[in-house]
Amino acid sequence: MKTLEQIVALHRDEWKERSLEQQRLEIENNEAVARLYGLEDEVPSHVPLERVSLTNNSAFRWPNKTPEERDALFAQSSIVDLISYAVGCMFGRYSLDEPGLILGDQGATLEDYLTKIPNPRFMPDKDNVIPIVDGDWFEDDIVERFRLFLRTVFGEQHFEANLQFVIETLGLKNLRDYFIKAAGRGAVSKFYDDHLQRYKKRPIYWLFSSPKGSFNALIYMHRYAPSAVSAVLTYLREYVTKLESALQQAERVGNAKESDRLRKVLVELNEYEHDTLFPKASENIVIDLDDGVKANYPKFGGALKKIPGLEAASD
Repeated sequence: MKTLEQIVALHRDEWKERSLEQQRLEIENNEAVARLYGLEDEVPSHVPLERVSLTNNSAFRWPNKTPEERDALFAQSSIVDLISYAVGCMFGRYSLDEPGLILGDQGATLEDYLTKIPNPRFMPDKDNVIPIVDGDWFEDDIVERFRLFLRTVFGEQHFEANLQFVIETLGLKNLRDYFIKAAGRGAVSKFYDDHLQRYKKRPIYWLFSSPKGSFNALIYMHRYAPSAVSAVLTYLREYVTKLESALQQAERVGNAKESDRLRKVLVELNEYEHDTLFPKASENIVIDLDDGVKANYPKFGGALKKIPGLEAASD
């Protein structure tokens, strides 16, 4: 089996060939029109590669970059696309075993998925909640699920090389930094920023997020059920319990800096539960996807990550 780096290179070369072929066809078309009207010497027929408007034509997407920079950007874009597809497989939106959309109806369940894909190579998440936190606190968090995806799709043989290629291509120190990374005023998620850009700020995956991003959990809106917020709350409480144990350990060994950090995180998470998540879980919120993301997303208030343009409950 080829490595992920080799597969991306083949994908890039295929699109280079397609782009050059499309350029040739457009030039021939211009020449034919010019001959028809006797304008061969008056109208230029050449079409620069940068104007061949194919989605994956690197020259069109990044016209002001060098060929080497375009190759690097193409690889990065391919990895971002791969991760997006992987998360789709985690939620059952897509499947490795069948092309196209698998779960796309409101209220879709894992049972619906298994009816369509009885023996999946990659099982979707059972409860439609995937935690995203800064550290290896959950066995089923998004980083572990993506690592399993890499192993399942590309095999164990090249797993470490493939993982390293993903990390280097994204320009990161480790994989988790793409999904969640501590920043000055709180944690940021490049993954979720990319998702919002992909869906033009109308996300299909919704991110429950504490005020400073110390706790995050992703759900798929098409699998949403009124009990979803309670499921997220269960993950939050489990995380708090683990952090309380970590705080006790830090205090025992005299790690004042880590103790102080954990206390601040616990204050944030306890306030998030008390003021926001628990009240929303008690509401058993019902949504109607026919109303659109803009109508449904604000129903969850501060429980979800704030997205500019989704504050109003209706258009």
